[in-house]
Amino acid sequence: MSTDYLKQLFAFEGQVAVVVGGTGVLGGALCEGLAQAGAHVVVAGRNEERGQQRVEAIEKIGGKASFVTVDATSRESVQQLLDSVVAEHGQVHALINGSGVNAATPYPEISDEEFSNIINTNLGSTHIASQIFIPHMAENGGGAILNIGSVTSFLPLSRVYTYAASKAAVLNLTKNLAREYAPQKVRVNCLCPGFFPAEQNRKILSPDRVTDIMRHTPMDRFGSPEELVGATLLLLSSSAGSFITGSAVYVDGGFTCMTI
Repeated sequence: MSTDYLKQLFAFEGQVAVVVGGTGVLGGALCEGLAQAGAHVVVAGRNEERGQQRVEAIEKIGGKASFVTVDATSRESVQQLLDSVVAEHGQVHALINGSGVNAATPYPEISDEEFSNIINTNLGSTHIASQIFIPHMAENGGGAILNIGSVTSFLPLSRVYTYAASKAAVLNLTKNLAREYAPQKVRVNCLCPGFFPAEQNRKILSPDRVTDIMRHTPMDRFGSPEELVGATLLLLSSSAGSFITGSAVYVDGGFTCMTI
């Protein structure tokens, strides 16, 4: 198999990919992966300093990137994101919805504020961006959206009640949107990571929690952010992933296949 064939299969040359949540650890790795595949990556997030650092890192490896500030839970802010990218580049070919927060609050103690924040950030931001970007993609010949789910999209995970509910809903929404917009050439898929060293997980990874996770992970280790890139390129690629929509791809070291 020639390298030219592989490059063509996963090429993103001339495409614009917007990564909401690109300022985070996992989102940042996806930004760098897309840039190395040839896309111009728009790193979108709240933290300008971290966003600019990611842009600089991408440029150092020869990629193309820019940063746009966005509040993923604000419809007005997300609309401004799309408008600014279209004004600069003309079209958005790929979107990653990667905003996320987590908490390990005991169930009786979960406040309405915490519940709303997690639901609005994890599910609400996915809904808002999809609702805003899908019409643009449909009007411009199609596109691909990748929503970030979790192993908790498959089954509930103890201690993270609201997070698990939000990620299950993200997968449900993904499938519904994929069904609805496939005729308009907009593909929508869900990437479901297992346990990675992301900011939102560090605070709940106590020693006993780590032991439980490893007991249920056949590969007996955490994932590294770069190990999400391959699945991301497949699901967003207009060539390699052209017939994939409504799918959930679990990158979890075998966590979701473990029983006893």
